[in-house]
Amino acid sequence: MSGKLIALTGATGFIGRHLLRALSERGYRVRVLLRRPVEVPEGASGAVVGDLARPMNMAAALTGVDAVVHSAGLAHAMSGAPEDDFRNSNTEATRKLADAAQRARVGRFVFLSSIRAQAGSSAPAPLSEADTPEPTDPYGRSKLAAEEALAETGLDWVALRPVLVYGAGVKGNMAALLKLARTPYPLPLASLAGRRSLVSVESLAGAVATALEAPGPLRRPLVVADPDPLTLPEMLAALRAGLGRGPGLLPCPVPLIGLACRATGREAAFDRLSGSLVARAEGLEALGWRPAQASRDGLAALARAGG
Repeated sequence: MSGKLIALTGATGFIGRHLLRALSERGYRVRVLLRRPVEVPEGASGAVVGDLARPMNMAAALTGVDAVVHSAGLAHAMSGAPEDDFRNSNTEATRKLADAAQRARVGRFVFLSSIRAQAGSSAPAPLSEADTPEPTDPYGRSKLAAEEALAETGLDWVALRPVLVYGAGVKGNMAALLKLARTPYPLPLASLAGRRSLVSVESLAGAVATALEAPGPLRRPLVVADPDPLTLPEMLAALRAGLGRGPGLLPCPVPLIGLACRATGREAAFDRLSGSLVARAEGLEALGWRPAQASRDGLAALARAGG
């Protein structure tokens, strides 16, 4: 039971909800920073209402705080100007919160960044923190810019770069994959050979705890990924195994799959399906982090639990 006080942003989101529960279970006191007055999430020891874009009350929010875990952010553009949306929500809000944390003499700042700060939707070789970051979209660039803003402060900071995160309540690409696995039909996807790293939300919570507890200073990014990257057919097979079913996968020429995706306006989806994105969590593992479970087991459990 550490008893340390953590200020957590994004506590009502998919990842933030899991972090709140996991940190509370580990003995941390968690003060959640909320954008609007809502019911205090279960597991929080307190709450402060405020807007990170206008952090007038951040001094009060961070009084007595030992560390900040910043999981709030924007994953999808809300207007026709994605660079502005992502810069305001992911970069500038992080910069302002970090400045407030430095004034409050917070001990450590843990930022939930993304593997997209390091690369695009696919990469030709396994990624590690030693690689030069090359984000390819506004989201990834905004996350990298937030990391660079942290590096300009005097804080002891760490930026966690998770790969695709799965777990109860997941949305986006993994939710779509789970929906596909639940269909009763054979799927012509057995020939897709691209491998992708995953990480469960439980393992990500463990990575946050590792970052909080590691001796410092850290002041660097850390990749978060399970060590066993899977192909899309292997992911579907694991999900269907959790549903008590066989894989139900059929071979089909990959160019034909690509043609069908392009014809239906899903070219970006095909790039994600066919490409590889493998990452190695070497820095975290050196600090003692281990994933909570293997990806196959975690996906099967997700499907059994209903997603």
